[in-house]
Parts: sequence; C-alpha cells; structure tokens
Amino acid sequence: MAQAAAVAKPPAPPRRRRASATPRRLPYLLIAPAALLMLGFIAYPVLSVFYYSLRHYNPTKPWRDGFAGLDNFVHAFTDDPRFWDTLVFSAKWVVVEVGLQLLFGLALALIVNQTFAGRALGRALVFSPWAVSGVLTSAIWVLLYNSQTGITRYLADAGIGSYGTSWLSDTATVFPAAVVADLWRGVPFFAILILADLQSVSKDLYEAAEVDGAGRLQQFWHITLPHLKDAIVLSTLLRAVWEFNNVDLLYTLTGGGPAGATTTLPLYIANTSVDAHNFGYASALTTVAFVILLFCSIVYLRLSKFGGEDK
Repeated sequence: MAQAAAVAKPPAPPRRRRASATPRRLPYLLIAPAALLMLGFIAYPVLSVFYYSLRHYNPTKPWRDGFAGLDNFVHAFTDDPRFWDTLVFSAKWVVVEVGLQLLFGLALALIVNQTFAGRALGRALVFSPWAVSGVLTSAIWVLLYNSQTGITRYLADAGIGSYGTSWLSDTATVFPAAVVADLWRGVPFFAILILADLQSVSKDLYEAAEVDGAGRLQQFWHITLPHLKDAIVLSTLLRAVWEFNNVDLLYTLTGGGPAGATTTLPLYIANTSVDAHNFGYASALTTVAFVILLFCSIVYLRLSKFGGEDK
C-alpha cells in the first residue's frame, strides 16, 4: 500500500471551457447596423415599388385609389404609346453612349499607358471629368450650348451657322449634342478601369510576341484585348445600367424635349410620378424597367462568358 501510495497519479486533464458564443457572433453584430440601414433604405423602397405597381395610387385623386392587379402593366404594353417610344429611345441612348464611351475610353487608356513626358498630368486631365458631378456636368454643357454665349455664338462669328441657333431645341441636333455632353463625363470611367487592367499585363508577353515577329496590331488583338475582356464586360454592363437610368443630364439639358425626342424610360417614370402624381403607374413602369435590366444583364453575362476562360 505504501508503494501504491507512492505512485503519483497523473494529473487530470484540464476541462475545456466552453467556447464563448460572443466572438463568433461579433462579426454579425458589427455589420448589423449597416445591414439594417440597407434594409431600410434599399429593401423597403424596392418592395414598396412592387406593392404600388399593383395598385391605383394617386394622392391627388384618392377616390380612385385601390387594388389594380395587372391593369397598370396591361395599360403600359397596350394603351401607352409613350412607353414604347421612351423604351426605344432608351435602348438607342444606351447602345450609342456605351459603344462610343468604350471606344474612346479604350483609346485614351492605351495612350496614357505609354511612357511620355508629362504622363501624370495627362492622366489627371483625362480622368478629371469623372470627378465632376452629373448636375454640374449638365450645368457646364447648358452654358456651352447657350445660343447667346455658347459654342454656336463663336461658330456664327466664324461664319459657321447663324446667330441664335440652339442645338438643344432642334430635333435634328439635340441627340448628338446630348451624346457629346455625356461622352465628356463617361469616357474617363472606361479609361480608368481599362488602364488599371492594362498595367497588370506582363511585359514578357509583348517581348515574346516581338521576337516571334508580331506587330502592334497583332499584339493588341491577341494579347491586350483578351486580357481586357473581363474589364470590358464589367465596365460596359455597369455603364449600360447607369446610362439607362440617366435622368439628371437629360433632364437638365433638354427636360426630355424637344417634343419628347430625348425622353428616356426613367425620365418618363419621373415625370409620371412627380408631375402627374400617378405613383401606381410609375411603380409599374419601374418594375418593367427592373425586369428588362435584370434580363439583359443575365443574358449579356452569359453570352460574354464573364469570368470564364476563353477556349
């Protein structure tokens, strides 16, 4: 017994303390305020738009308010010619703007990616219009297109055109004038994204191509353009959505005129809700615009194989 008592028993292993749930919940607690704000400022307005799209809702005519079902959508597709006119113009506006912005943005990115004296200043000048707000951009171009003090005045002094000409009030010139104004601000967006992706292309690829006898055009087609594919797809998709929803520039420049020639679907929705106070029908048009953008975005990403490897 003495020997047994002399043999020391091994100490018992320490009990594991139950892990506290607080560290695991801490990340969720930290993002909870932001999540609640997003629910309040994004989810609730979106759901309310879907709700009011199924109702007749006009605060100035409360006796007509009530459940509408699909009446607002039927009216849009069958009895409202302005809906189709604005939808067609929106598609035209997006295709022209995004196409030209991509073309000029790619050209500018290739230029400022080269090594030359004053490159930093050149990049700053190229990117500076993107830092200007949409409303301020509109104000600048309203002054430039002013018939008394703007571009047309100086052209008339040079013998080109006549005094008092307003490009924004003529249906033949209002669309090109609005396109140029939006190009000034939109091109830097593409230039910034494409330049950032250009700087990640390995110079070894170009050196190897030169050894193999490839020219500048072949290098651009087989090295630069495939490398820029995802950046181009993403930037065109984002810009297409933004241009489709562009309201501030066209509203400030033309107000949708002359004679509704520059009224996009979002601008028509804004006029329907704010001016006509027909919030039920405007909500239905907003829902249609949302479905169109969602469908086109999914199809575009599938067709472009965004994020996938080219075979």
